[in-house]
Amino acid sequence: MAIIIYALGKHREAHGATGGECTIGPMRNTPASFRCRSPFHGLCGFWKCAIKKSVPRLPLIGLLILSMFLCIPAQTQEQLPYRNPALPIEQRVADLLARMTLEEKIAQLGGTWQNRKVEHDETKFFVGKNREFLPDRATVLLKDGLGGMSRPSEDRPPREMAEFTNTLQKWIVGQTRLGIPILFHDECLHGHVAPRGTSYPQAIALASTWDTTLVQDVFSATALETRARGAHQCLAPVVDLARDPRWGRTEETYGEDPYLTSRIGVAAVRGLQGDSPTIDKSHVMATLKHFAVHGQPESGTNVGPGSYSERVVREYFLKPFQTAIQEARAASLMPSYNEVDGIPNHSNQHLLDDVLRHEWAFQGLVVSDYFAVRDLNTLHHIVENNELAAKTALESGVDVNVIARMTDDCQQGIAKFLKK
Repeated sequence: MAIIIYALGKHREAHGATGGECTIGPMRNTPASFRCRSPFHGLCGFWKCAIKKSVPRLPLIGLLILSMFLCIPAQTQEQLPYRNPALPIEQRVADLLARMTLEEKIAQLGGTWQNRKVEHDETKFFVGKNREFLPDRATVLLKDGLGGMSRPSEDRPPREMAEFTNTLQKWIVGQTRLGIPILFHDECLHGHVAPRGTSYPQAIALASTWDTTLVQDVFSATALETRARGAHQCLAPVVDLARDPRWGRTEETYGEDPYLTSRIGVAAVRGLQGDSPTIDKSHVMATLKHFAVHGQPESGTNVGPGSYSERVVREYFLKPFQTAIQEARAASLMPSYNEVDGIPNHSNQHLLDDVLRHEWAFQGLVVSDYFAVRDLNTLHHIVENNELAAKTALESGVDVNVIARMTDDCQQGIAKFLKK
């Protein structure tokens, strides 16, 4: 079986030095309705670790998720040991893990994208057509909790997004059995990609300045804006090397040179996460993407294979990722759609485990690209169904399938796998 451990990471700055009051972000003149008292004072995020006894090659994975500053009404649940900030972190982790059912653990491995353009089954929505939160639907769909939510900014201006994320987070914490909070993520390639978000010059233009201080300032401002609206994680920066103009995504990158991309990438991560060992309430998790060899695919297609020797892969394509992890402590990473040496990267244990975890000592979170776990079946055809795709990705080192919930066949496949 597998044991999924959710550990709450320590962070003094989460609610300031004197008390447990917090807001959804660093908003000026935050309305009282946005505020709450939090029994998680001094904590942020949670570790997500997996021990898979049925997969001997996959070691214990410590996945530090930084910067979840939680607004949790203290009166909604009793002061259980895992909620007690006075207890050691290890004791709180053990207590939380012991209380979790298998279904609650699996729920933390998935996320949701409440977008009616890509999902047409109304039974899967807990957000109404007018973007409002539907608690009655959430009672059914989110009864075991939820790991994350994609793009809460869609069609929501700043105040509406802040109110929505705060409302949903309060419901999750107050109405689910254990109150494990949601991790909200958004796109932040060159500013917060959201209605009325600030848009800076594209990535390739930022790299053309060769000004790392400027780039760090741009992403510091992006982080502040994103966090103020309620999101905790940015799917940026892109540190792919653009080496085939047919690819069509050159503007998302910092160019073709591994050194320049590494330096700009480090500046972007430091801007998003800050310079301190932990992530404060003015910053967010950075997500390096797309790992790896995404920018020089066969035929220039977005999901084409990266057919290069390991020496070329390591000396060029992996350098920016390694540098951003080891110098800037990037908190999360996203594998790419393509394959390397015939192995799709969402099933590439060599890259996600041997290189990332063992060689580079990466302690962050590996999140899937959108629909990429399912693509192991529908695009790469290395498994015969979506259930096996989810099992394969999990075994290979993908920690969270960002758009899968317990109602999806991918998550149901994990449940079947673990129950066996």
